[in-house]
Amino acid sequence: MKNKRVIWIIGLITLLFILSLYFDAYIVKGVSYLKNSIFDEILLGLTFTSTEILIFFVLTSLFLWSGNKRKWILPLWFTLILSALFSFILKVTIQRPRPFQQGLIEIASFLIKDSYYIWDFSFPSAQAMLVFCAVPLLSKEFPKFRYVWIFLACLVGFSRIYFGFHFLSDVIAGAVIGYLLGAFVIRKENENRLWENIYWKIYNKFVK
Repeated sequence: MKNKRVIWIIGLITLLFILSLYFDAYIVKGVSYLKNSIFDEILLGLTFTSTEILIFFVLTSLFLWSGNKRKWILPLWFTLILSALFSFILKVTIQRPRPFQQGLIEIASFLIKDSYYIWDFSFPSAQAMLVFCAVPLLSKEFPKFRYVWIFLACLVGFSRIYFGFHFLSDVIAGAVIGYLLGAFVIRKENENRLWENIYWKIYNKFVK
């Protein structure tokens, strides 16, 4: 039953991704019609605060707050670094221009970074990768909090489309890749306890 469910989910996501590739331009333009001052303020704040550093500190603080879960801090850091690395490699390899660079939507000049024209391309969404890579670990250790995080992650993804930074396919790909990386790290950690052993060595030497 579980395997069938996984197959259905994978199939649905794959279909959604393929469809999004075809309708990407229409979706970006359609979302742009939703723009209003209220959405601008909320989503702009979310866009500016959902940086790698903020995600890093929020999640780290969450695990530090619960003492018995601190052993998962190193796997969390590794997952975030791995996601950032994969995102960078894919961006410079594929080099897909962002929606605003293709003239599909206009955005304020202060939102445009020089890196968008050098290495920080559209595919995949790095923000989506970073927020979704933490979902497997949060689901495991903080099951009640995962729904809040998933909702926040979806808002982050929507904000990237709303402002013309990404296509829907960029966000879907980033979310899926991030989630799979997070699940992979957890699986390997459960098998060999590498990061847990390193954590306790550091703890016993410098903290205890």
